[in-house]
Amino acid sequence: MLDVDSTFVQSTLTSTSPTLSARSESIEVATSSKKTTRKDRVLGRSRRTLRRIGRASFVLASFVLAFKLAISSVVAFARMSIWLADMTCAVTKPTVIRLRMQETRRLRRATGLYAAFFLLFIFNHSIRGQRVENTSRSSGHAYYVDSAGGSDENPGTSAEAPWKTLDKVNRRNFRAGDAILLKSGSKWTGQLWPKGSGIEDQPIIVDKYGGEAKPIIEGGGRAEAAILLKNQEYWEINNLEITNTGRGLHLRRGVHVDADNYGDVHHIYLRSLTIHDVRGTDKVKTNGGINYTSEGSSKPSRFVDLRIENNRIYRVDRSGIFGGSYHWVRARWYPSLGVIIRGNILDDIGGDGIVVVATDGALVENNVVSHANQRSAGYNVGIWPWSADNTVVQYNEVYGTRGQRDGEGFDSDWNSRNTLIQYNYSHDNDGGFLLICNEGNLDAAFSVGNTGTVVRYNISQNDHHRGINIAGPVSHSMIYNNTIYVGKNEKVDLLLHSNWKGWAAGTFLYNNIFYVEGVGQFSYALSRRNDGAHLTAPGFGKSKQNIFDANVYYGVPPPDDPHGMTSDPRFMSPGSATNGRQTVTGYSLLSGSLAIDSGKVIADDGGKDFLGRKVPACGGVDRGALENESCQGARP
Repeated sequence: MLDVDSTFVQSTLTSTSPTLSARSESIEVATSSKKTTRKDRVLGRSRRTLRRIGRASFVLASFVLAFKLAISSVVAFARMSIWLADMTCAVTKPTVIRLRMQETRRLRRATGLYAAFFLLFIFNHSIRGQRVENTSRSSGHAYYVDSAGGSDENPGTSAEAPWKTLDKVNRRNFRAGDAILLKSGSKWTGQLWPKGSGIEDQPIIVDKYGGEAKPIIEGGGRAEAAILLKNQEYWEINNLEITNTGRGLHLRRGVHVDADNYGDVHHIYLRSLTIHDVRGTDKVKTNGGINYTSEGSSKPSRFVDLRIENNRIYRVDRSGIFGGSYHWVRARWYPSLGVIIRGNILDDIGGDGIVVVATDGALVENNVVSHANQRSAGYNVGIWPWSADNTVVQYNEVYGTRGQRDGEGFDSDWNSRNTLIQYNYSHDNDGGFLLICNEGNLDAAFSVGNTGTVVRYNISQNDHHRGINIAGPVSHSMIYNNTIYVGKNEKVDLLLHSNWKGWAAGTFLYNNIFYVEGVGQFSYALSRRNDGAHLTAPGFGKSKQNIFDANVYYGVPPPDDPHGMTSDPRFMSPGSATNGRQTVTGYSLLSGSLAIDSGKVIADDGGKDFLGRKVPACGGVDRGALENESCQGARP
């Protein structure tokens, strides 16, 4: 279980979830619909230009119509005047003709004046409107920085006359649409902290130019973070290499984005960064590779639309990607929204891999975390939410997490509701596949506990010591259609209940396959050593309402399960998976397997298996994480 140390709680740290499949699909739709690329921005500007042309055309047509009406009124008035003169004045016909000719000349002059007036008005209006439009929606400027060939005396607005130092960049207040372009191959020592904020559709962008090599920011321990954004929004930082070493173990970060009594911070994107060799302290979780934090003692603060994508993070301490918030306590709950952590590759992490904190609806997908918890003396896991609601953790791979404090690949943790863990691959983690935990005896204003966790269509291969560990008074956990393989020479507590100021109630396990070639058991913890290892015994301890149905127990004594199977499920090649989610096809069911079409039907099951194949495929639901599509040998 997690050690909630006082430093972590003090410094870093009720909603109803929609249906799980809808929640997962809505996140995918929202993710695809919110992608912001250069092409999208160009198309947006084109659409706005067309709208402006349309509005200008409408205004011009209106003025033309008004002009015609005015001229018609003048002509009508003149004709009426002449007609009255004909009818009421004692004048001769030549006099009338002369008056009409004079009136015609006056009418032509008036027409010219009206036309000149309206054309001048339209021209002035269009120029003034264009001037306002250009002022309010500036496209920004590009500023170039070259550590070798630049000079701070240069204007910096071209690749031929770039700036030289980070200090020059840090002193400038950038505006919406600006770009800060760092020369490929350049290297700086110190902190990059550019000032200013962008606006919606016009973020400030930091990127590289002039080659493939990423510019390098070496923090060198001179500042807490090599790159910092504080109370700034609408920024995108891309394609940089970042380190932050130094003497001794101190609070150090690669990238830190901070909302300090600011309110909502929008649109922070951190993409394609290479972050390594950050020598942080083990005493604080929120230091290491990438950290986002929010303080809100005087003004509630959070992130809205935060994306951390496609980064490479290695040899950092303590954490790879970790969030922190003043608002994790339920009495002051103000969660970050639209948090997406996707496509990152992490390796050799001192403590935790990826952790979302004080979020609602966070999406953590397509990440690989290897060899986490390598140097920390604390409790750490590969990927997990802490004090978070409606988190979706999917399509990830975690392996090589060290130790049994906690040491699992995945975790649904403390003060979290409705966590969905699906389509993940966990292997060779010392502490096991999964932890679900909650500390008891806490006031609801502080923590609402852990409830509503769903774990489905995951594959665990040779995770050591523990399969699934449920610690403390966790409630209503649904665990179904997972495949857990225990190889030879392994001894694993497949489901381990343990006490953390209380015991779990309401744990439902359906359609799982427990395939044991070593030794396995369903057990509870009698005690726990300081290194995190448990002394266990068969049974469920003081936990309540453990419901098993339609699971496969191959090579292990089964619990009470009305539709359980103990026969070989007939995998294609069990135990053959290696690194990579695509290697798990050996857990496909062969034709004739009794696990085909014999599973329990579960409402709102996501509609697909680990590999994205339709469920059910052959009229019935299979057991395990991979659905058989051949339909040969399936039970009627």
